[in-house]
Amino acid sequence: MHPVDSNDISFKIAGLQAFRQAFQQADPQILEPIYLVEVLCPDDLTGAVMGDLQSRRAIVEGIDNEGHFQKVTAKVPLAEMDGYSSSLRSITQGRAKFKSRFREYSPVPFELQRKLIDEYSKTAKEEYA
Repeated sequence: MHPVDSNDISFKIAGLQAFRQAFQQADPQILEPIYLVEVLCPDDLTGAVMGDLQSRRAIVEGIDNEGHFQKVTAKVPLAEMDGYSSSLRSITQGRAKFKSRFREYSPVPFELQRKLIDEYSKTAKEEYA
């Protein structure tokens, strides 16, 4: 080996820095799991149920009649479903039920993505300090 040649660690560091730069220039997106949620609720509580879903970043896809009940169908990010069962029970006095299933992955909204990246960067800096 010639004294001017680089060592193994130099190539690893250069490769890591090149990957970081290319990754940031590629404008990556964070994806989140989206669930299809179907809520069966009494007619008079449909507005309250829809309001709660929309506060959870849900996209309401439709409302159907099923007897004296309304079936609200919405796409909701899994991150927003924490505590939904208790919330629904509270809003409807226990007179509604829901079911959910995985639908797709979808990009996180830009503002939330920026917030997540900033939080991660702050945590990473504290870790390595």
